[in-house]
Amino acid sequence: MKSIKNLVIVFLVLATSMASAQVKFEAKVSKNKLGVNERLRIDFEMNKDGDNFVPPSFSDFDVVGGPNTSVSNYSRNGKRSFSKTYSYFLAPKKQGSFTIKQATIEIDGETYKTFPITVNITAAVSAPNGNAAASDVAAEKIHLVAEVSNTNPYLNEAITVVYKLYVSTEIGVSSNWREKEIPRFNDFWSQNIEINGLPVQEGEFKGENYRYVVLRKTVLYPQKTGALKIEPLVMDITAEVPSEKVDIFGRRLMTKIPKEVTAGSRTINVKPLPEEGKPSDFKGAVGKFDFKVITTKTQLNALESLQAKIEVTGKGNLKLFELPKLTVPSSLEVYEPEHQENVRTNIYGMQGNISDTYTIVPQYKGKYPVPTISFSYFDLDTESYKRITSSDIVIDVIEGPTAASNNADNTTTDTKQSVNPTANTFAFIKTNSNWIPIKSEPFFKSTGFWSLLLLPFLAIPLAIVVRRKKDERDADVQGNRIRKADRLAKKYLGEAKKAMGQKESFYLALEKALHNYLKAKLNIETSDFNKEKIESLLTERQVEAEVVSDFISILENCELARYTPITQVTMQNDYDKAAKTISLIDKQLR
Repeated sequence: MKSIKNLVIVFLVLATSMASAQVKFEAKVSKNKLGVNERLRIDFEMNKDGDNFVPPSFSDFDVVGGPNTSVSNYSRNGKRSFSKTYSYFLAPKKQGSFTIKQATIEIDGETYKTFPITVNITAAVSAPNGNAAASDVAAEKIHLVAEVSNTNPYLNEAITVVYKLYVSTEIGVSSNWREKEIPRFNDFWSQNIEINGLPVQEGEFKGENYRYVVLRKTVLYPQKTGALKIEPLVMDITAEVPSEKVDIFGRRLMTKIPKEVTAGSRTINVKPLPEEGKPSDFKGAVGKFDFKVITTKTQLNALESLQAKIEVTGKGNLKLFELPKLTVPSSLEVYEPEHQENVRTNIYGMQGNISDTYTIVPQYKGKYPVPTISFSYFDLDTESYKRITSSDIVIDVIEGPTAASNNADNTTTDTKQSVNPTANTFAFIKTNSNWIPIKSEPFFKSTGFWSLLLLPFLAIPLAIVVRRKKDERDADVQGNRIRKADRLAKKYLGEAKKAMGQKESFYLALEKALHNYLKAKLNIETSDFNKEKIESLLTERQVEAEVVSDFISILENCELARYTPITQVTMQNDYDKAAKTISLIDKQLR
């Protein structure tokens, strides 16, 4: 009888230990049936900590919140309890019956999977998630606004779009917001202004006190006339609205409401520049500018060089027009100019200077007047065209052959060679020799002999050092991945680099390189290639939003370059940005 009792005790102990050691990993949803305008919460729970958690794709839903992680780890009556949960908030894309596939995780070296869950999505309901009142409050107290500095600008006049999120002081917004749709600025030259942090500010909206944050600042230069549309910014946020419930201290509890807010599209009516009074040499400059032509010197000898700089300074569309060309007499040899841009862009637009520097080499003695150069621009303050003309410049070549004597030399039949008194008459006479001895020294015990004898022994430590460096390089996984990404960027951008300086060929090659790279990395066909799908696929592969935005902006630059003047510096900047972005994407792709 006693032995039977002992066996029962042992069995109970083993059963208890097996039960405590059993791993649980399961998925739970807040409801299996919901309206298309409601939000679904799904939790992935486990009773032991694990690694490499991989959620399902959620292809039939938009992720509006999460992942949020919560951990519970406590001990009660000598019994330890652990729980870890990954939570997501999902918004259905359409009606129907959808299956959320398996999630996986590794626990103690084993891979565990959840069971698939089927969810039925019905038509929209009148009280989403049972929070009709809270949802109405959030709709009234949260506003995403696009503030445009000027909705009726001239062609190539700078305007600014500032996106602000206004939130009433009565409610809150959690920090897990995300941009669902990024605004597109088709037919505009655009540049985002960097924002350091998101400081909360106080202000008024429709006569009421609000808190707000500035999310984006963008400077735009319209490149077409007429009604141009700015696509909206759309965001998914989680509003925290006071509920009717209170805690034990009498404080009202907050209800979290997932909400989509949009700034709405804006229409900009762009005025054409007036035809009346437009100068014949007008190149599209719009703003307020100064213009000058300067030379490094005005007196020199023949075959010496000087530099002539054509420079425009001021505020306006500095990167979007061409400088006037320098014309000089044919006796002055002129080389292709070096273009330089020192332009900064702030909330008010572009400011700084651009210049073309020409190298000039006179061939003959004489005085050479450089024709005056005119620069025309449209002044936004007076709404009229202005012209600035450079001062007269005369290049005085003091010493050198004259053009007339040179012509006479070319036609004479005298074959005598002129004597140059400054030349070295005895240059043909060698002043040193390369004599070598007739009888050579024996190789044995010579310097070369001892060098070759000791060379293998000296090479051993060098080989050891080289091998160690190679092992360190092979072990540097992150470094190798970076170097591989850089090589990949150079491979795809090779054709674009060869076409640098040829606008159409360069941007066609750059766009083709970006297409080929994504086709190779994401396995998508050209027929499926569009910006929205690129953005979606890169985001799913866990590429950072800023890198995705840079990639899309490069594609837009390729499209814009087809009808916009582009400089060599702009091409180089776009090339460098493309190489950097491809490298970053290759490092971050999962």
